[in-house]
Amino acid sequence: MNPQQPQDPNNRPAYYDANGQPVYGTPQPVQPQAPLDSSGGVQPQRTSHVTAAPDQVQGQNYDPAIRVQYANEPGVVHASRSIEPEPMEVSDKLQQRHEEAVKRYPHLNLSAGEFVILDIIRHPIGLFLHFAAGGVVLLALIIVMIVYPADPAAFGLPSFGLASAIGGLLMALVGLGTFIAVWVYLQNHFYMTNESVIQEIQHSLFSRHEQTVSLGSIEDASFKQNGIVQTMFNYGTIRLSTEGEETTYRFAFVANPRDQVATLNNAIESFKNGRPVDPYES
Repeated sequence: MNPQQPQDPNNRPAYYDANGQPVYGTPQPVQPQAPLDSSGGVQPQRTSHVTAAPDQVQGQNYDPAIRVQYANEPGVVHASRSIEPEPMEVSDKLQQRHEEAVKRYPHLNLSAGEFVILDIIRHPIGLFLHFAAGGVVLLALIIVMIVYPADPAAFGLPSFGLASAIGGLLMALVGLGTFIAVWVYLQNHFYMTNESVIQEIQHSLFSRHEQTVSLGSIEDASFKQNGIVQTMFNYGTIRLSTEGEETTYRFAFVANPRDQVATLNNAIESFKNGRPVDPYES
């Protein structure tokens, strides 16, 4: 015991020094020393943007909602998730509709309880355009064969047999091209399920892509008709815009677009409000 310190039995040591000797009295707080830079000077103290939450910093966004969502700050609540969540209960009627949709649309990736409500194909007027284009070319080739001169050598033309072979080959190519164009046109589909919208786009024989968006992510559904032809034959383009990245989805040559968009909007509203998404449900 240090003889310099009072030995009052009721006075307990406040702390012990580095040698293990008791020290009586109130300990003085140790002031931390500021760090030194490479030249020996004191570095300026910096305030953490996360803990101090400044009002604004150039080039940064400190909106409270964004900070809570993306920053590692106090007050952020992390919800726990079960490692083995319980399976969703699906009614017999919903399961039956799901199984029917899986059999009818085996190429679609349908989740449990998901079924197809809308299956939109392109308007038949697009087929007429393809057939008309192919027909005009074939008719031109036939006319050329009819008016082909009886004595082609006098005009410096190949023989009639060779010209007929070339014309037949060209007709076959035009017919094949028309068939491919019609097949590509018919492969474009627009599906709406009780959970999402699926758009299958076939650009060419070997170019295809699929787009899927949840009904909850769709911000706006509308249609557009341009010109007297689209108005007379009642077809147009459906347009969907999503939240966040402002992505826009378009599907052209849709028959009766007004009714299709009305069904889409009703389904989107029901999905966001937690109601059954089925316009045919009684």
